[in-house]
Amino acid sequence: MKINLIKGDITKFKVDAIVNAANSSLLGGSGVDGAIHRAGGPAILEACQHIRNKQGSCKVGEVVISTAGNLPAKKVIHTVGPVYQIGKNNEKEKELLANCYQNSMLLAKENGLTSIAFPNISTGIYRFPKQVAAEIAIITVQNNPILEEVNFVCFDEENHTIYKKLLSNE
Repeated sequence: MKINLIKGDITKFKVDAIVNAANSSLLGGSGVDGAIHRAGGPAILEACQHIRNKQGSCKVGEVVISTAGNLPAKKVIHTVGPVYQIGKNNEKEKELLANCYQNSMLLAKENGLTSIAFPNISTGIYRFPKQVAAEIAIITVQNNPILEEVNFVCFDEENHTIYKKLLSNE
C-alpha cells in the first residue's frame, strides 16, 4: 500500500474515493463537508437525502457512499467523526475516529475502489487535537493495508506539518 501526503484541497483530488468528514444529517455543513457539497454540486446532496430516507442519519464512526457529482473523484465516502470532549476520558472518541478511517477503507474495498483520500477528520469544529488525530489516522491506515493507495490531504499547514513529521518517522 502506498501512502501519500498532500497539502491542498481534497475537492480537486482525482482518486477513486474522497472521504467527507460529514455530520450525522449527511446534508452538508461547514469545513470540508460544506466544501465537498459545494464543489460536487446538487447530485451529492440528492444522493445523501436518498440515503437518509432509506436508513436515517449516519452514526459516529460509520460510513455511507455516494456519487461524487462534479468532483474528479469517482465516489464520496461520508463518515461522521466524533466530537472531542475536552477534559473527559476520550478513549471512546479515539476508537470512533479510528473507525472512521477503517470503515472508509473497508467500504471503498467493498465497492471495488483502490485509492482513497482522507481529510483531517474531526480536527475542525469537532475539536479533536490534531496531533492525536493524525496518530490515529496513520496507525489505523498502516494496520489495515487493504487499498493500493491512501492519501492524506491536509488543507492547513499545521496538519500537514504534523503528518509529515509522523510519516517521516516511519
